[in-house]
Amino acid sequence: MTAQPRGDSPGPSPDAPVTTTDEPRPVGTGAGAVAGDGAVTDDAPEGPAVADDAPDGSGAEEGGPGDAEVGDEAPDAAAGAGGQGGAEGAPVLSEAEAELAAQRELLERIEKRKAEKDGPIDAGAKLSGTAADLLAAVRAVESGQKPATAFYDSPAPTPARRTTPAPEPVQRRAPEPAPAPRAAPPEAVEAVAAVLSAGGAPAALAGPAASLLGERAGEILREDPWQLLALPGVGPDQADGFARALLGAAAGPDDERRTAALTGWLLEQAALRGHTALDAGQVRTALGGRGVTDPAAAVQHAVAEGVVLVFQDNPEESGEAREEAQEEPEGSGAPAAPVEVLLGLDRYALAEESLADGLARLVNGGDKDADWSQAASAAPSPSAAELIRAAAAHGLVAHTGGEAARAEPAALIAAARGLGLRALGAAHSVDGRGRLARDTGAPEAAVTLAGLLAGTEGPGRDEEGALALDLLVVLDAPQLDVETGAMLVESLADGTRLVLSGDPGVLGSAGAGQVFADVLAARACPRVVSRTPDAGPIGELVSGIGIGELNQVEAPGKEVVIVPVRDPGEAVHRTVQLVADSVPRAIGVPSADTQVITVGHGGPAGTRALNEALKQRLNPGPGRFGGFDPGDRVAHVPAPGRAVPGVVVSADAEGLHLDCGGTPVVVPQERVAGSVRHAWALSAHQAAGMRWPAAVVVLPGDAARGLSRAWVYTAFGRGERHLSVVHGVDQALPRAVAEVPAQERTTRLRALLEASQESQEQ
Repeated sequence: MTAQPRGDSPGPSPDAPVTTTDEPRPVGTGAGAVAGDGAVTDDAPEGPAVADDAPDGSGAEEGGPGDAEVGDEAPDAAAGAGGQGGAEGAPVLSEAEAELAAQRELLERIEKRKAEKDGPIDAGAKLSGTAADLLAAVRAVESGQKPATAFYDSPAPTPARRTTPAPEPVQRRAPEPAPAPRAAPPEAVEAVAAVLSAGGAPAALAGPAASLLGERAGEILREDPWQLLALPGVGPDQADGFARALLGAAAGPDDERRTAALTGWLLEQAALRGHTALDAGQVRTALGGRGVTDPAAAVQHAVAEGVVLVFQDNPEESGEAREEAQEEPEGSGAPAAPVEVLLGLDRYALAEESLADGLARLVNGGDKDADWSQAASAAPSPSAAELIRAAAAHGLVAHTGGEAARAEPAALIAAARGLGLRALGAAHSVDGRGRLARDTGAPEAAVTLAGLLAGTEGPGRDEEGALALDLLVVLDAPQLDVETGAMLVESLADGTRLVLSGDPGVLGSAGAGQVFADVLAARACPRVVSRTPDAGPIGELVSGIGIGELNQVEAPGKEVVIVPVRDPGEAVHRTVQLVADSVPRAIGVPSADTQVITVGHGGPAGTRALNEALKQRLNPGPGRFGGFDPGDRVAHVPAPGRAVPGVVVSADAEGLHLDCGGTPVVVPQERVAGSVRHAWALSAHQAAGMRWPAAVVVLPGDAARGLSRAWVYTAFGRGERHLSVVHGVDQALPRAVAEVPAQERTTRLRALLEASQESQEQ
């Protein structure tokens, strides 16, 4: 069969089984997010909870502001929806709480470093002229040496790079059910509720506001109503209405409290789309669109107040090139090197700097005394041998390849363990951990990255707080966000080898940053490119997509099947038929092993609509346990950015009982609505890092505007034995594969890594 469709050939009858044709329609998926009304937006990284389909940089498919889902369904000040995903949990040693505690520990260290710092962050660039003057002015304003009016008028000091303190020792602990989040003091909630009531905001926001803003939340909101923007799901329109109700005519569009909160909010929204910083011009433009009459002054005030930090760099040029450009004599006609001015939040700025420092520390690490030559000679493939030799000689190595290439880091782990080294592999998902355990033949050598950092999996930490490892291989490295990356390198002792392994063609991380892409782009370490191709028709199809080609593939065993549809209603009908009947009967893969993947959550063929239809067919029931019944397939979100597949077992006063890959999990009743959702259908971002025997990718016609190569590549690669494509986007698919690469995220890590290399070379 072929994977390239005919133009407008009629689709099969709704009741026809899975079939292949000589010229099937091309399979296409959208990279975007289908909003609640069916509109498609660009793929954006998933937000604070479930990682969902949105590529790196624009729009919100899942977790973005346009279409919140599990764990990021936040209260809306106008609609009155309450709840706050990801609130601080009680200090109980559970898997989820341990991970959140580790995140809080990082943030506390960052806050401590902020309080102790003598100046703002060094962007890692060599600047002169206007750029240096601007950066110096910002530093002077932040330090209090000059007023904000002097923003553009002072020389630039050169701050020293800060060092990262060692993390506190963490005890290993057994996984256990996640408890309910710690509630704010009742008196604080009551005080906030009174202020919210006075401002016309729903009382449901009182608990989240008190948890986020602290015991003085009521006073804070009364003094600065726009602090309401700090709550998930609250937008500028709701915050403006709240402020007008409290302040009356004093709540003007240029109120400095408003402009500062808006500036921070814009950067928070950018972080949900994967950016760790934004171009200052973009921020000014966005502020102007929100009614701010002097956006430049607003940005200046936000910097002076410490709401945002400012950085300057030209990521397209090396420091040497910048110096040469700056040395050109006046009147020579040579254009001045452009300088990019970025604005960022301190949490991401400090995380990127800490990560860059940590990676630079690891580059020259590793014990060079061990003899790896015999292990390399016994490697199962040339690429595996090359990876073993690279890891033997270097403390930091990048490894790229497709699904079949995962056997190479597995071979490296086995070789290192054979040499007596403490070697471990960390995958993004429980499914990835299982596949790694199978490939290494040593289940104890495979963990999830979240479990490793939380201390619930792996060897635990030594007395200095470092992970007791000689070699760590991180698989699914594109899923690594900058804050997790910073926690990771802070947890590795000097001399530990780190290998980042993954497929650069898949969708990026749920959190902000593009760690793997930045490491590759900066050439911060040796890179081993696998020469092991993905086998079979699905592997051939996906490999072509990775280079921008939607190739025809032969599928004699019905490995790839195209099912044309005319509208979203037919797409839902055909999807249910494929999962419940055709794939089990014709392919031999049961419904429980078939995963549906679609573009977004909303719309007539989004995950919500598909999950409802699939539940009615596969596990009908009244949803008596908060919308769920025993046997329902679900995704549990124990912490922001993690979606763990599971099955509902039962429910009682303790909560909803799940079986997540053989691990029992109890979700308290009050957390079910915010952290559990049906999961017969997922988005591609949720599915990244996992594979199933069969995958059904649904491409409704309204997804055409959101298609991207990365989304198609990720979605089509989730099936091991079989891929069905419910295709309704016509020629939008081949165009997207050929013309729409993943959108770059705006980050600073690449520039920091390049600057670190330059300083080492000098």
